[in-house]
Amino acid sequence: MNSDTSRGTTKVDDGVVEKIAGIAARDVRGVHDLGGGAARAIGALRNRINQTDQGQGISVEVGETQAAVDITVVAEYPVALHRLADDIRSAVIESVESLVGLQVTEVNVEITDVFIPSDDADTDAAPRVQ
Repeated sequence: MNSDTSRGTTKVDDGVVEKIAGIAARDVRGVHDLGGGAARAIGALRNRINQTDQGQGISVEVGETQAAVDITVVAEYPVALHRLADDIRSAVIESVESLVGLQVTEVNVEITDVFIPSDDADTDAAPRVQ
């Protein structure tokens, strides 16, 4: 995005729009993670060294005044997936339009997995066999 005014030029890189969309999507209740399997694996390594990629799982196409966003999501079980997608769209549109000033023409949400908390995580559970 480039914006010319009588006082100067403003340039916002596509990566900034990706990060803003990623932060907005992560804040939606029911989103476990963003990105597909490979992106999440790389993201886990980045998290270990405290370098979270806020744009993980986000792809944007940015024009002069408009943007389109594609988001890959892992949902938490048992969230209603159609509501989750609608909530993600609303959050991303609001954030990008208010923070960047671009009109968001579409937000495509792809839900690639559902996170189900493991029963093994409960350390107080009695063993099944002895």
